[in-house]
Amino acid sequence: MTIQEILSFKNKRKITVLTAYDYPTAVILDKAGIDIVLIGDSLANVVLGLESTTDVDMEEMLHHSKAVARGVKNSLLVTDMPYSAYQINPQDCVKNARRFIDEAGCQAVKLEWFEGCPKVTEQIIKAGIPVMGHIGLTPQTADQLGGFKVQGKDAQTAQKLIDQALILEKLGCFTIVLECVPDKISQLITKKLSIPTIGIGAGIHCDGQVLVINDMLGFFDRYTPKFVKKYTDLSAIILKAVTEFKDDVLKQKFPTTEHSFTIKEEEFKKLNEQT
Repeated sequence: MTIQEILSFKNKRKITVLTAYDYPTAVILDKAGIDIVLIGDSLANVVLGLESTTDVDMEEMLHHSKAVARGVKNSLLVTDMPYSAYQINPQDCVKNARRFIDEAGCQAVKLEWFEGCPKVTEQIIKAGIPVMGHIGLTPQTADQLGGFKVQGKDAQTAQKLIDQALILEKLGCFTIVLECVPDKISQLITKKLSIPTIGIGAGIHCDGQVLVINDMLGFFDRYTPKFVKKYTDLSAIILKAVTEFKDDVLKQKFPTTEHSFTIKEEEFKKLNEQT
């Protein structure tokens, strides 16, 4: 999957995006034909147990990006730039973005909107690194937005989202994530842009959809956003399996001869004679 192919899907077919944080998950998503595999900074919450996405750093994102890249052969690989990589020290944004391309093997980076977003986006794109934009609810700066709330619910804030989307398109972003945006506003933005929109909690009218893999698989139960559809409940499945293992060990039902290795009787006899 290439960026040109992603762009060509606009008004033709929907784009599928899921997050991955490790090699085995990446292999599964790639085999399933997911268009874009995203190493999300949601890694902080659903894998590392941190409270905020702002707490994950460059080295952690690089580590997991490398693992995912080893499992992806066909999907487009995009990684989130962690908060510290471009918002705390914007002057390092190109250097940090380049590391995800050169060291981790990603094909693009994703940036969340913040005050200095246009300048940072422009610098990274001018350096030849493709950028996926992200507007609406931006978790890295959610405290400045009044918390984890739907964005663009009134005419004034909706217009800001439209303006941000148009700015990012003009700067050269190849697609834009719309998070927690009313469906009619997402539809309006999608129609205004010539590049695809990827929705998460933004309704059916976006050009594609993204979810955090741990949310959709029921493998993260700290909280479940309204926009998540749980396709299975891995937490319950894994808990059942682990409990059965515990019981089998305690009751000496595991391991059985089926799971054990043997030695020839004559060799064991020799050993006993030696000792």
